[in-house]
Amino acid sequence: MNKTMELPDNFMPQPVAGKKVLVTGGTTGIGRAIVLLLASQGADVVFFGHEQHHLNDALVDIYKIAKGKVFGYVADVSDEKDIHYILQQADEKLGGLDILINNAAIGFSNVTDGSYKDIQKVVNINLLAYMAFCAGAIERMQVKGSGHIVNIGSMSAEVREATGSVYVATKSGIQGFSVAMRKQVNPMGIKVSLIEPGAVDTDLQQKPTPAKLEDIESGEMLMADDIASAVLYCLCQPSRCDVVEIKIKPHNQLI
Repeated sequence: MNKTMELPDNFMPQPVAGKKVLVTGGTTGIGRAIVLLLASQGADVVFFGHEQHHLNDALVDIYKIAKGKVFGYVADVSDEKDIHYILQQADEKLGGLDILINNAAIGFSNVTDGSYKDIQKVVNINLLAYMAFCAGAIERMQVKGSGHIVNIGSMSAEVREATGSVYVATKSGIQGFSVAMRKQVNPMGIKVSLIEPGAVDTDLQQKPTPAKLEDIESGEMLMADDIASAVLYCLCQPSRCDVVEIKIKPHNQLI
């Protein structure tokens, strides 16, 4: 006998209100949209970016809608000291971590387009910092036997554009790392989700704003809010449900 599905009162069976959240790269683009959404839902959030004026702008908007505590910082995740500093702030301001959103990243083209130090910085920010923050989060989450890590990757890991071999390498690394790490931490009660967007209206897109707005209108580019909504969906599923991977592409981006 078929039974009618009983829908929950809302589509957030595990609300984020009161959760202790760290968002990397949270002052612009996707990260900023994530901080705004989670703060509006009552999460307590520590976030950072690498430029003070971006942080100031973000805080103005976030304080208007935040229902939880929010703390913003300036940090450079290519520097190990700053990674430790941010994790320390999460301990001091939030009292630990329930959720880590790894988002901070920079764009880059091919291996022939920069020096060793240029490429090293990209790898440090886009891949090594993800690993370092995950290590710090796991250390804190495994003590209580629960937690959720969301890594923001890119569909570049699938498309592998000829114009961005260094960026592709880092995002492919995030993809493989997320799959393997999930197997590691699953017995600890820690969830891992990987979200891979296509083109999104962020600073990584080297186009003037009017052109990006046209791409959004034509269905060739996503908005940062679209990715933030996907993050919230992952975080709000019941404990029995792991959203392992989400790929999000603009309807008319033919990839």
